[in-house]
Amino acid sequence: SMVISEALLYGAVELNCIGEGQNDTEPIILEGKCLVVCDSTPSSEPAGNALGMSVRSGSGRVAFSASRQTNHEPTDMSNRTMIIYFDNILVNVGTHFDQESSVFLAPRRGVYSFNFHVVKAYNRQTIQVSLMVNGWPMISAFAGDQDVTREAATNAGLVIMEKGDKAYLRLERGNLMGGWKYSTFSGFLVFPL
Repeated sequence: SMVISEALLYGAVELNCIGEGQNDTEPIILEGKCLVVCDSTPSSEPAGNALGMSVRSGSGRVAFSASRQTNHEPTDMSNRTMIIYFDNILVNVGTHFDQESSVFLAPRRGVYSFNFHVVKAYNRQTIQVSLMVNGWPMISAFAGDQDVTREAATNAGLVIMEKGDKAYLRLERGNLMGGWKYSTFSGFLVFPL
C-alpha cells in the first residue's frame, strides 16, 4: 500500500494534469483541479498504472435531459423520420444532445443509461416508442389503453455505445397527434470503457 501525504497530493493536482484514457489509446487532457484516486491493491489491468492510480475530471461528465413544453403536432422532420423531438433542454452537460435533431452523440466508448417517458393524450391508438442506437432499436415501450385520456410509453436501460454512436427516440407505431406535452428523454454516461 502506498500512502501519499494529502498536502503533496493536493499540490500536485492543483496544476493542469495530463492523464491517459481508460483504453490507453486516447489521451485526455484534464484542466483545473483533478481527483486522484489511489488503489491500495493495484492490478496489472490497462485501466490503471503501476501505482494503481486513476485520474478523473469534471470534463468527462456527460448527461442530458430534455422535455416537451408544448402540445403542437410533430414537424415535417418528425413525420418523415418519426424521430420524437424535444423543445426544452433541462440539462446538457458536455453539450452532446442536439436540440434541433433531438439526437444524442456519444463522445466516447462507454456504458450509457437512457430513460424515456412519452405521453399520448386523447389518442385511442396504440403507440410504440423505441430507443434507437445508430438506427437499431435497443429498448421499446408501448401505450395502448383506449379508455384513458393520457398514457405514457416508458422504459429505461443500459447500452454500450462507441464514440460517435447516435441515440434518439423513434415512434415505431401510432401517432402523437393528440398532443404529448410533458414527455421526457434523458441519458448519461455511467462509466467509460
